[in-house]
Parts: sequence; C-alpha cells; structure tokens
Amino acid sequence: MTWILLTLVYGILKGVREIVKKKSLEKSTVMEVLFFYTLFGFLLLLPEAGHVGGVLPGQMFWIAFKSFLIFVAWICSFKAIEKIPISVYGILDLSRVLFATLLGIIVLKEVLGPLQIAGLVLVATGLLMLKIKKGRKPENTATKYVILAFISCVLNAVSGLMDKILTKEITSAQLQFWYMLYLMLFYALYLVITRTKIRWKKVLKNYWIWILSILFIIADRCLFVANSIPESRVSVMTLVKQSGCIVTIIAGRLIFKEKNIGYKLLCAAVIIAGIVIGVMK
Repeated sequence: MTWILLTLVYGILKGVREIVKKKSLEKSTVMEVLFFYTLFGFLLLLPEAGHVGGVLPGQMFWIAFKSFLIFVAWICSFKAIEKIPISVYGILDLSRVLFATLLGIIVLKEVLGPLQIAGLVLVATGLLMLKIKKGRKPENTATKYVILAFISCVLNAVSGLMDKILTKEITSAQLQFWYMLYLMLFYALYLVITRTKIRWKKVLKNYWIWILSILFIIADRCLFVANSIPESRVSVMTLVKQSGCIVTIIAGRLIFKEKNIGYKLLCAAVIIAGIVIGVMK
C-alpha cells in the first residue's frame, strides 16, 4: 500500500535525522540548531507559497497549536539527544507507539485486530527489553533526559493524531507550509524573549543543520501525504515509523562507538518483527 511505503520512508529518514541531529549538536547549541533547522526548512518551502492559501481561521489555529506542541517536543528531544547515547534514544523514542496507538483507538475509534495487537505487544516488548536485561552495566543516561525523551514522545504522538485529522480538511502542502512557518516563529520568539546568543557565522558553517532541514522536509511531506490517504491508520503508521530505530542502533556502533549494540539489535529485531506482524492484513 502506498501509505505504508510512504510511512516506511519517513521512518528510515527519521532514524537518519536522529544521527544528523547529534552531529549538528557537536558544533552548535540546541537552540541554534532548532532555530536554523526550522528556518532553512521553511525557506525550502517558499516556492509553494502561492499554493497554500484557503486555510480557514479555525484550521489555522489547530495548525499553530500543532506547531507549539512540536516546538516544545523538539526542545525536549534535542536536549535528550545531546546527552543520551543515540542507540538508547532511538529505542526510548519507540514509546510513542504506545501513546499514538492509544490516541488512535480513543479519538479516531480505530479497531486493532489480533495481528495489530500482537505487533504492538512485540514492539512494546522490544522497548522494555532494553531496561530489564540483568547483569548489564547501565548506560550513562540521566533520569531527567529520559523524562525529556518521553515528554517528546507524548507530544509527538498528539501531533501525529492531529496530522490525520487536519489532512482530512487541508492538503499536505498547506499543512507543511503553515506548520513550518509557525514553528520557525515560535523558535524566533523564544530566542528574543530569552535573549539567547546566536553564533551566526559558526551556525551557517554547520552543514549538518542544512542536511537536517532537507531530510526533515522530505520526511514530513511523505508523512503528511500518507496521512491524507483515507485508508491510512494512525495505529499501523505508528508501528511502521519505528523502522528508524534500527538506523540509530547501527549508527550508535559505527559512528559513535557505543557499546551493547548486539543486545540493542536483538531489541530492534523484536520491534521489527512486531512492525511486520502489525501491518499484515
């Protein structure tokens, strides 16, 4: 199905984005990356400005609200990524499966079949395995950063639900353009209010931010188009999105030289099995 393939592309690119985020934070601060990440992303969307009119005031309010949720979610996730091993963050991020599935059932009245339930159980099991293995030396993950990662997951789950609802009334191009505009404005306002210092020359030379912006625009367009397809389901899409975790785990070993990769790959294998089962008819 087209919407599953688009969601799979989003999931893989999302995993790549987590790596690029961590690399960008080696040269710039969290707020520098966030502001310029959204600014560059919005500039890439400017050619579509002539085709995004016609959004009603009520719809605009909810787009702005979605942007605010992501504004907060990204601050939490970037601060977590900066301190937590990327492979661990990739698995913690899978907790959004639970939140998004619950929202899909409660709000959209989606019904999970036996295979979807089995898939969800496997995904949740893979997530929990990271924390319950006995005799393993714990990762250097401060509790507050784990909490920030979970807050980000909850807010992202709510945002994903809003995507499905909003794309029933507006196009994916309209949603992406206005969402990025508001997001950029929220970060700009934050910088002004907090008087955060920006190292302009250093940021502009940080090519990881440019790469991050391009990946973000492509991935989100895939996701918004998938959401606009009537037969797409939030609960199944949420499972497919988790394919990105395998990317972060492999990168943790190859790029960041992290440990316990074998066990994390086992966790990922359980999760991937859950995804495969979850999308079966």
